[in-house]
Amino acid sequence: MKKIFALLFALAVLAPSAAFANGGFDYITVEGPGIIGEINVTNPALTEDFLVFADFSQGEAPPPVDPGQGYQIARVYVEFTDEKPKDLPFDLLHYYPYTGYVYYDGVLEGSSEYDGKWYIANPAAEAPIRNVLFQRALLAWVPFGVLVVIMIGFFVAYNRKQNT
Repeated sequence: MKKIFALLFALAVLAPSAAFANGGFDYITVEGPGIIGEINVTNPALTEDFLVFADFSQGEAPPPVDPGQGYQIARVYVEFTDEKPKDLPFDLLHYYPYTGYVYYDGVLEGSSEYDGKWYIANPAAEAPIRNVLFQRALLAWVPFGVLVVIMIGFFVAYNRKQNT
C-alpha cells in the first residue's frame, strides 16, 4: 500500500514538473554553514532524481534530538518565456549529511502530505553534496593561499635586499 501511495505521490508531483524540465530539476541552490550566499549546483547526481535526498516511500522518521549542521536545498526549474529564463523554485528541504536526516519543508506552490516531516537521508546524495562543499571550500581558500605566497615572496626579497 505504501508503494502505491508513493508512486501516486511521485506521479502527482513529477507530472506537472515534467512539462518544465522533462524529468529533472535544472539546478539546486545550497545555503548553510560555511557558505556565503548560496551555491548553484547543476550536478546531475543531485538534480535528476526527485528522491535523491530522501526516499519518501520509506515513510517519515522520528524527529532527531539534534540533527546537527544542515544545508537548505531549494530545487529549481528554469522556464523560458519570450526567450528569457525564469527561475521557478519547486520545493525546499533541509539536508543534514553528517547525521543522515532530511527535513522536507515542502512544495513551494502547493502542498503534499510529506511537507513538514523528517526522513532518513538517501546515502546516494552524500558524496555529491560533500564534493560540492569541498570544491567551494577550496575556492574560498585559494585567495588566502595566493596572499600567503605573495607575502612570503616579499619577505624573502626584502631579507635578500637587506643582506646585500
